[in-house]
Formats: sequence, structure tokens, C-alpha cells
Amino acid sequence: MTVSDAPLPTLPQARFTGDARPYGGGDPYADHRTEDLPFTHLTDLADRRLGAGVLAANDEFFAERENMLKPGPAEFDPEHFGHKGKIMDGWETRRRRGTDAGRPHPAPEDHDWALVRLGAPGVIRGIVVDTAHFRGNYPQSVSVEAVSLPGSPSPEELLDPGAKWTVLVPRTAVGGHAANGFAVDAERRFTHLRVNQHPDGGIARLRVYGEVAPDPAWLTALGTFDLLALENGGTVEDASDRFYSSPANTVAPGRSRKMDDGWETRRRRDLGNDWIRYRLAGQGEIRAVEIDTAYLKGNAAGWAALSVRDAGTGGDGATGSGSGGDGATDTGGWTEILPRTRLQPDTNHRFVLPDPAVATDVRIDIYPDGGISRLRLFGSLTERGGARLAARHRELGG
Repeated sequence: MTVSDAPLPTLPQARFTGDARPYGGGDPYADHRTEDLPFTHLTDLADRRLGAGVLAANDEFFAERENMLKPGPAEFDPEHFGHKGKIMDGWETRRRRGTDAGRPHPAPEDHDWALVRLGAPGVIRGIVVDTAHFRGNYPQSVSVEAVSLPGSPSPEELLDPGAKWTVLVPRTAVGGHAANGFAVDAERRFTHLRVNQHPDGGIARLRVYGEVAPDPAWLTALGTFDLLALENGGTVEDASDRFYSSPANTVAPGRSRKMDDGWETRRRRDLGNDWIRYRLAGQGEIRAVEIDTAYLKGNAAGWAALSVRDAGTGGDGATGSGSGGDGATDTGGWTEILPRTRLQPDTNHRFVLPDPAVATDVRIDIYPDGGISRLRLFGSLTERGGARLAARHRELGG
């Protein structure tokens, strides 16, 4: 395996180092070290729901490599032991040793590694290596490399000496029981990561935040597809309320499986309404709509309306807010394509538009509050939208 000579710049971020206190009972997250990071609102490109996976690791003696990508925070049970020792909710390798009694310590270059396939190729803006509950058995330092390879490469192909890896996070000291964050400035499209822990230890969770960069050839071949789907490059730009669950859930793959796998707002006590504003994968022609309220039974939105906006010849979308937090509607440039329509709880509603709608941005308004689980907008890229997506793909090295 070859690594590019010059690491890409890693933006400065607060670092945690050293052991955490031994677990003393009570809430194990009470002393978990964390901070507000500027990139965690972006898509987790290593989300299992997008198809991410850990393809291989050189060692997973104590805890399986796949645990790193599990949704939700790592769990901790102080009484959970097995034949190999304490069972941890993360990836944990055995203790490395030197070559002989005269050299009992591992060599400086010794390390463990895991190969991660991103669920969606994209531009990486930040990485979190969370060592939650690894208080005295975390790695001394970590490093992260990335590569872009077409298709579905095997571990052997990723480990081939000809693979050109780029250092996103140079070897950096980390702390135990901490969410170690790294902002990354790399305007490239990547498909896989190699996560290294030096010399050994455990990582509870890996999060890789960034922007999906879909393959325009694939979308063109599909013809008609969901222009708003996360895996196709759709994004949430803004929302009036995120109290109970994230509006990003509404563009996640598949149908919702439980109530909090959708978007639910707090109860309104005014005469306003809630809303989400989205950016499509590219300028597209919308022909059909699905609004799903799966698992939202007593708190589904009562009504919904859909509006679109075409940002113009640039096809990049707009940057202004869709609606005010008080429910006031931003009418500038918006065209209603679905009038205020009654929704049923726990139901997938389908609408065929009488005329295709060309747009780069979409806004859904729900009345008066509540939530939806998914929003799907089926159509195809316009000629301009496809051309701009292809140009961006080339800029990112795709």
C-alpha cells in the first residue's frame, strides 16, 4: 500500500489526551469528554443505513470491528464479561508486545488497522474517533487515511501496494473515554478509509461527516430516481424545529422502523407551522411525491404543502432560509406544487404531479406541527443539472 507523500491539512481542533477516571458507578457518560464540533450537522458517510461497513481488520480479539459503525452511542455494562475478558461495545484489539524479553515493548511503527467502506462516497469535512468507555485501554494515538476506488474493491485490492491513500488525520494523540474530533480540509471524493490505532487498544464509534458526492453516470443510468434521497446527494438545508428528532431522517434510506426514525417537532402553542427546506441532488424535474408518516400515529402532521424553487442557471440552490422559526413563510421565488393536503397517521401518501416541476430547492410545510418520517421526490436530472453534477464529479477527482 502506498500513501501520498503530503498529508492534506487537518484543521485545528481541541484534543483530548490521557486516561479517563476509572468507572465509579452511575451514568457512564457523566464524565465522557466531548465538545461542540462544527461539522457534526453534516451527513455521516459511515452510516450503516447508507451501506457502510468495516471490510477487514488485522485484529479484533476483544471486540468486533463492526461495532464502530453501530448507530447510537456505545453502551457500557460493567458486569459484562466473556471468556476473553471484558466485553466492550466497540473495536478492541489485543495488547501488542515486542519481539523478545530484551525488547518487550511494541516498535514505534506497530499499529492495528481497520478498512472502512463509506456508505456513500463523498467529501469528508470531519471525523470523530470516539473512545467512549475505553478509559485505560484506548489507543495512544490514531491516524486516518482515505482512498477513492471504483466499484466494490476487496480488502486485498485496498491493501494492494498500488492503492494511493491520502492522509486525512496524521498520527495524533487521543484521550480515553472521549469524542476525539478532527476537522478535515480535503476537497476530494473518497470511498474508503483506513483507520489506524497506535499501537493497539479500542475505539467505540467512528463517525465520518461530510457531503455525499454521487456518481452522475449512475444517476443518469437510473433515469428516474429519488432526487431528494441522501444517498443520491439530497440534503436538508434548514428546519424550523429539531426538538425530538432530526429532519435529516426524512431523506434517509428505506422506510422508518420506529417513531424516532423520522422528524417530529415539539407541540406548537401559536398559530405558526413547522417546515423543512431541502437541496436536491441537482437541478431536476420532479414528477411524483411520497410523504410518509410511518410510526407517527398520534403525532403525525395534520396537513402538508410542498413548494419548489429553481435557483436559476447556476443550479446550485439558494442559501437563504425557507421559513422563519415562527412559521412565517418565505415566499420569494417559491412555487407551490402540492397544496395543503390532509395527511393520515402511519401512512405513505403518494401524489402524481399534474405537470413536472423543475427545481433545485424544495420546502415542505406541515400544519400545525407533528412530523413526517420520509419525503421522496421522484424524477430525473435536467440537462443542466446533469452537466453541473458531472463537472463537480470531475473536480473532486471522480
